[in-house]
Amino acid sequence: MKNFKSYTYILNLAQNLTEGEDDFISNCANISSLIFNNIEDLNWAGFYLWKNDRLVLGPFQGQTATTRIELGKGVCGYSAKDKITYIVPDVHEFPGHIACDLSTNSEIVIPLIKEEKLIGVLDIDSPKLNRFSEEDKINLEKIATILIKNSKI
Repeated sequence: MKNFKSYTYILNLAQNLTEGEDDFISNCANISSLIFNNIEDLNWAGFYLWKNDRLVLGPFQGQTATTRIELGKGVCGYSAKDKITYIVPDVHEFPGHIACDLSTNSEIVIPLIKEEKLIGVLDIDSPKLNRFSEEDKINLEKIATILIKNSKI
């Protein structure tokens, strides 16, 4: 079990990791590792990037995953289409949920937007039901903002 670090710690580290590096893929790799290794009760943390009118698997931590997701399919596809964060307390009740890891029970997906253009999504899964709170949403959106601000896209 991971020891949860405070969001203040995680946000500071996200800023420090990305501030001197403008490569988006490198920053996504570090951010997925940062989240996965410092927030408890997760089984997947990573990115799907918007390419050729679909989401394509990017840097992540966890089990293997679906490689391509159509807009409006699964939680990631809905988040990308609507450009809003989705918190899903029980993925088994989400219509069209894409099950990559059968141990996943809850999910949060944050869209990555730069100048109103979709860049991708940050997808985080948990084996616990109802794992993600409003506090998680606020702070994970801040991490996404740091990533976008410090990366050349």
